[in-house]
Amino acid sequence: MTVVRSTLPEDARRIAGDALQSTLVDLLGLSLIGKQAHWNIVGPRFRSIHLQLDEVVDTARNYSDTVAERAAALGLPPDGRPETIAGAYTLPTPKEGWQRDNDVVALMMETLETAIGRLRERIAATEKADPVTQDLLIGITAELEKQRWMFDAENWPKD
Repeated sequence: MTVVRSTLPEDARRIAGDALQSTLVDLLGLSLIGKQAHWNIVGPRFRSIHLQLDEVVDTARNYSDTVAERAAALGLPPDGRPETIAGAYTLPTPKEGWQRDNDVVALMMETLETAIGRLRERIAATEKADPVTQDLLIGITAELEKQRWMFDAENWPKD
C-alpha cells in the first residue's frame, strides 16, 4: 500500500529508495557507534575527541531525519527499527569496553571512509534517477568528509 504518491517513475523511485534506506541504516548506525566511542574513550586526548564524537553523532542524527523524510516524500516508508539497523549495518564498529583515544580516531576514520565510499556509490546511482536525492547525498558526503578530516588531523604529526 502506498499512502504517499511519488512524482518519480517507479524505477527511479526504487533506485532513490534503495539509496535512501541504505544511507539511513549507515547514519543511524554511525550515531550509535559515535555514542559508544564517546562513552568509552580514554587517554590524553579524551576531551577533544569526546567532543568531536558528539559532532559526528549530531550530524548523523540530523541527516538521518532528513534522509527518512526524503524517503517518505517519495512514498517509501523509512525503516529505522532497531532490528533493521542491526540486521543491515556493516560499517566498522568499536570493540567492547574502554577504547584508547588513538584507537577511537582510527575507528572513526575507517568508519567514515567506508560510509563516504558507499555514499559516493549512491550519488552515482541516483544521478539520473533522482537528482534531488543525489543532492542530499552529496551534502551528507561533504559533511562526513569534514568529520573524517577532523579525525585525521588528530593524527598529526604522522608517526
